[in-house]
Amino acid sequence: MTGPVIAGAPGAGALELGRWMAGKLGTRLIVAVVHPAPSALGSGRVDAEWVADRHRAATRVLDEARAALDGTDAEYRSVASSSAAHGLHDLAEEVGAAAIVVGSGKDAPRERLYPGSTAERLLAGSVCPVAVAPAACSPPLGTIGRIGVAYVDTPDGRAALTEAARLAERTGDRLRLYTVVARGDASMPFLIGQDAERAFLETARETYERSLEAAAASVAGVEADWQVIAGDVVDTLADLDEVDVLYCGSRGYGPARRVLLGGVSTRLIRRACRPVVVVPRSG
Repeated sequence: MTGPVIAGAPGAGALELGRWMAGKLGTRLIVAVVHPAPSALGSGRVDAEWVADRHRAATRVLDEARAALDGTDAEYRSVASSSAAHGLHDLAEEVGAAAIVVGSGKDAPRERLYPGSTAERLLAGSVCPVAVAPAACSPPLGTIGRIGVAYVDTPDGRAALTEAARLAERTGDRLRLYTVVARGDASMPFLIGQDAERAFLETARETYERSLEAAAASVAGVEADWQVIAGDVVDTLADLDEVDVLYCGSRGYGPARRVLLGGVSTRLIRRACRPVVVVPRSG
């Protein structure tokens, strides 16, 4: 998609990541805050006063975002909806967004990513990539010069690679594809035998290496390399601190063009120390 990047306010991490992605992709930035819409079953005056108060609070959030993004060319929108996730989702469909960016949950440790309920609900069906930003990125975005992709040769993995390559082409950064394989003692050698287990893991590594080599070679206009790492897939990917952002697919099944989290991506976005972009399948 070539539409705008939507950054959900509040959240310094979301604003900074949104500004960075919009600038690199050459598209406009929309800063949006969602406030409650009047309820059809509300209690009259009490409901109206509460909704008005929430609208004023949303206005304050947008004012703070303007101050934080001083000098940035951005559009600011206040959206009324039944939930923050629903409001951002509807706005993304309306404008054909290239991505939705949200911040980590308010209880997240500094520089560790832990999405709040808005992020989790968005990740359960967005039509465009959803980026989740930690409260603070150290080093700052754009200083590492590498875009990462958690890659397996599936429709989800290829969709993530396509989106990551699009960003890398705009930034001029190098692309690195990662595949994580189990350690030799991580499966069940006591059931199938040490020799069979070792042969299986060696075959799996060779298969992954061939697919990574082919995937890296398929990316035009971008320098790309790859790496196979032995370890727990979530721990390994979550601890990657050598990329500006890490792209991953959503899952190997579910509706096409919808983000629908699988087991790995669900845990990864809760623990990663760098921004993670979850991409819906393209087919």
